[in-house]
Amino acid sequence: MLKPLYLTENDTVMVLDQRRLPLEEVWLEIKDVDELASSIKTLAVRGAPAIGIAAAYGMYMAVKDVKEKEKFLERLKIASDVLSSTRPTAVNLFWALKRMEKVAFQNLNLPIGKLIKKLRSEAIRIHEEDIESCLSISKYGCSLVPERAKILTHCNAGALATGGYGTALGIVREAHKEGKVELVLVDETRPLLQGARLTAWEMRYEGIPYRVITDNMAGYFMAKGMVDMVIVGADRIALNGDTANKIGTYSLAILAKSHNIPFLVAAPISTFDDSIKTGEDIPIEERSEDEVLSFLGKRFTPEGSQAFNPAFDVTPSVFIDYIVTDKGIIERPNEKKIKNFLKDENKM
Repeated sequence: MLKPLYLTENDTVMVLDQRRLPLEEVWLEIKDVDELASSIKTLAVRGAPAIGIAAAYGMYMAVKDVKEKEKFLERLKIASDVLSSTRPTAVNLFWALKRMEKVAFQNLNLPIGKLIKKLRSEAIRIHEEDIESCLSISKYGCSLVPERAKILTHCNAGALATGGYGTALGIVREAHKEGKVELVLVDETRPLLQGARLTAWEMRYEGIPYRVITDNMAGYFMAKGMVDMVIVGADRIALNGDTANKIGTYSLAILAKSHNIPFLVAAPISTFDDSIKTGEDIPIEERSEDEVLSFLGKRFTPEGSQAFNPAFDVTPSVFIDYIVTDKGIIERPNEKKIKNFLKDENKM
């Protein structure tokens, strides 16, 4: 199984540099929390679940050599602050940090060596659980895929964006195994081309038939009857089902609704943020305008041009037909359904 990052036996984190794909496959050897934070911020590692896993490993790396409890707590706090400042929209990042902090504080009575081992084990567990989560999402989502499906996807929500296998692309992988997939239309996903570079790379890796299209071609192919469903990932889901995902997702949802095409969001339970009632409260990351004005270090816009560069947009729940999670499917999501769903999961 393709994994975009992993912890080695000598406690470094190996990261497949997604900035270099598909032209080069380069693995970065990350040795401390600052390097790991930089790799998240600069998109060497990306995708909400993968960011959460990286954050968990970062918390462990920050304290792995500490000998005193006082220093342990100080390092843990600094690491949490550094990592939480990298990407504001992906809630999995904050979920993983809180989970690591909870394990640390619940085990402060242990000798320092055993306490650090607890954190190491927890980070690995978060990674392993994410892979299991992706497999579960994939199986649930596959049940919604029709025979000979032509699927449109946006950005990259595959193995590269998770601990392995993927959420949206995990569903595509599972459906392909069952012989259901005729074609995947891969939105290029401007401005950083995560679809053209990363999703296409994964489709080729898996031998799944695909075609890359520019973002502004989606409506054309829907009108031609060449899209049976749209499947995307998510970086944060509000309590009412409003979903933040890569910029351009909202437009696709509106197009899908107008063409009566099912619109699926695939995400683990950890992507729900029950502290946020609606999408209006989801923080949207603004990235450098250079990402819009140039590509691969070459400027293609007139000197003096300025740009907006929100990394995400929010799709209102009224445009979402299904949210596919690792614990089941929420059809026509709304606040009441999601509250009941999360309540049932918390009881288990």
